[in-house]
Amino acid sequence: MPPYRLQTLLEMRETAEEEAKQAFSEALRALAKEQEALKKLEEDLERRKVERKQKVQAYMEEVMKRGVFATGMTQMNRFEAKLKDDEAQVGLDIERQKETVRQAELVVEQRRAEMAEAAKDKKAIEKHKENWKKDVKKQAQDREDMQGEEVGNALHLARQRKG
Repeated sequence: MPPYRLQTLLEMRETAEEEAKQAFSEALRALAKEQEALKKLEEDLERRKVERKQKVQAYMEEVMKRGVFATGMTQMNRFEAKLKDDEAQVGLDIERQKETVRQAELVVEQRRAEMAEAAKDKKAIEKHKENWKKDVKKQAQDREDMQGEEVGNALHLARQRKG
């Protein structure tokens, strides 16, 4: 069988498909990493809210033991405001991380599309090669049949001349 003239292209398409699969896999890993970071931030925020309530309650109890003073209440309010500011900062971090996750999801979808396109391109060349092989086999069979007919005709003519 003659060599397939598009073998180099097929190999290039196979390489491109493998690279696309690898890029998709890396994008999935990056997305999982970003989602994990988001989850940790959300857990941190929840933990901070619970701790703030506990700290404010403990501070309130301490102030009550010593007696209610205006300065104690002011300090408690400032302390609670500081904790709320910290929570707000974590909330902003969460929003930024959500955007990072959205971007990672877009990259995953882009890589998925690239992978599908590379697979489709490779499949097209494979189909072409398959059809080419069928054609080569058919041509070889046709040549063989033609040679058989020629031999048969030659034998037939030789018998007619003798007889």
